[in-house]
Amino acid sequence: MTVLNSLFRALPRIAVTLLVTVAAAGGGWWLWDYYMNEPWTRDGRVRADIVQVSSDVTGLVTDVRVSDNALVHAGDVLFVVDPGRYRLAVEQAQANLDSARAEQAYRSAEAGRYERLGNNVVSTAQRQEVIAAMTKAEAATKQAEAALNLARFNLERTVVKATVDGYVTNLQLKVGNYVAAGQAVVALLDRHSFYVMGYFEETKLPRIHPGAPVAVRIMGVDADLSGHVDSITRAIVDRDRAEGSGLVANVNPTFNWVRLAQRIPVRIALDTVPESLQLVAGRTATVAVRTADGAATRKVADLSAER
Repeated sequence: MTVLNSLFRALPRIAVTLLVTVAAAGGGWWLWDYYMNEPWTRDGRVRADIVQVSSDVTGLVTDVRVSDNALVHAGDVLFVVDPGRYRLAVEQAQANLDSARAEQAYRSAEAGRYERLGNNVVSTAQRQEVIAAMTKAEAATKQAEAALNLARFNLERTVVKATVDGYVTNLQLKVGNYVAAGQAVVALLDRHSFYVMGYFEETKLPRIHPGAPVAVRIMGVDADLSGHVDSITRAIVDRDRAEGSGLVANVNPTFNWVRLAQRIPVRIALDTVPESLQLVAGRTATVAVRTADGAATRKVADLSAER
């Protein structure tokens, strides 16, 4: 009886111990699954498309119409390249066209005169020579017209305009700088292209699908932004392999037994952005993808607090 009484008295302690053990094991499993598999990350960045504006023509910059960080709209003038030489090119092309047209008119009139003459006055060879000269004059006129259009086009391109609505960033261009055709000199950030790139561990990808709702918390902002998964990157760099000589794979002979999960970029489209929020490409964000049943994996505010 003494042993049974002792056993009965110990049952509550044993039950509590088992309950605590089971709760601890369950909590540990939940934490492991949450941190390893749940689709959320604090490694997110705000990004946007940047248009590298360059000039179609070469020359000195005579006027810069924008300032750093200024908001511009599509069609606004950014800067002007010295148009002097291009005006002269237009005048020269116009003169060449006038000369070609005069030559064409002369050759056409000459061909008309030879056509009215009888075969006993001019030979067939002479007629062919006159017709060939007229055809060459017509081709020269078309060539001169094309040269004039190109000269006018280059003159128009001395005024460089914005192609999108956006913000001028890191402006270094000054009056007097010499720019070459095709050389990017102004960075224009498209204001309508902001998105968030979340870098998720590869173990979390099975729970991430295009179209899934996403909660985004930008560092320093109290409210969450709503968005959705736009796409998942299909390739990242394999750092254990490089191209060798003869197009043979050059594989790293060493292998680290402790393997860290790769970070896969996932593009997040923002559904609504408050007008009061100033989006800046490069800002840090916490991204939480909501599960398939619609429940949030966790409040983004709580995730941000763990930074």
